[in-house]
Amino acid sequence: MASRRKRHEEEHENHERWLVSYADFITLLFAFFVVMYAISSLNEGKYRVMSSAIMDAFRTGSVIAVQTTPPTGGANTMIEIPQTKPISKAIKSDHHVEETAKLGQLTQNLAKVMGPLVQSGEVTITQTSQGINIDIRDSALFAVGQAEPNQQSLPLMSNMAKLLADVDNSIKVEGFTDDAPIRTPAFPSNWELSAARAGGVVRLFQESGISPQRMVAVGHGANLPVADNATADGRARNRRVTISVQANNQDAAASEPAAATPTPNEVKP
Repeated sequence: MASRRKRHEEEHENHERWLVSYADFITLLFAFFVVMYAISSLNEGKYRVMSSAIMDAFRTGSVIAVQTTPPTGGANTMIEIPQTKPISKAIKSDHHVEETAKLGQLTQNLAKVMGPLVQSGEVTITQTSQGINIDIRDSALFAVGQAEPNQQSLPLMSNMAKLLADVDNSIKVEGFTDDAPIRTPAFPSNWELSAARAGGVVRLFQESGISPQRMVAVGHGANLPVADNATADGRARNRRVTISVQANNQDAAASEPAAATPTPNEVKP
């Protein structure tokens, strides 16, 4: 009787063994998600280093390597940025190309408007990296010893002003004289004469619609000659007004228009 009862207990089947496997599965699943969370958690220090490195690479265009060591002792991370053209420099380069093209077109238009004076040598138009320089001899604008533009020059100045009004560049008007002294009630010296001539051109431009905020008038007197005052031709070349249309480039804005002999794209007679 006892033997039958023992055999019956041994043959009894346990229907709850699946709980053990289920518990093991849940434990492994929990461990898996813990590991995934640990891997995906953001390391703030590493992120800042990487962000700074990328920004420096775009600014300078150089090759840099950033090595970071996670505080948990994991593998090092190496970030390499290949040498590329910096974005800021690319934008500046595109702007420079557009500005050069715009000023080139303006130079051609000015040459057409002032064609006869360019052919006679009374006007010289030069485009440089800093803008456009328009040198006009005083004989094309003023009577001897006077600062009021003559009637013959008014159509010229009006047509020039129409072209300059279509752009937004700053305009600098400079007056120059020869070294012959002048002493009149209106102009005690060449300083006053050169400044008054520059101011007269600026006033005509303003009356033709050019914003006064874009313009400045400067008188140099007999300083900065472009020829020898010992000859009549040299003195005639030194008595001039220079109109500078300054390029809207950041690099050019920091410097003054060149007073020396200009370079390419000079319109000659």
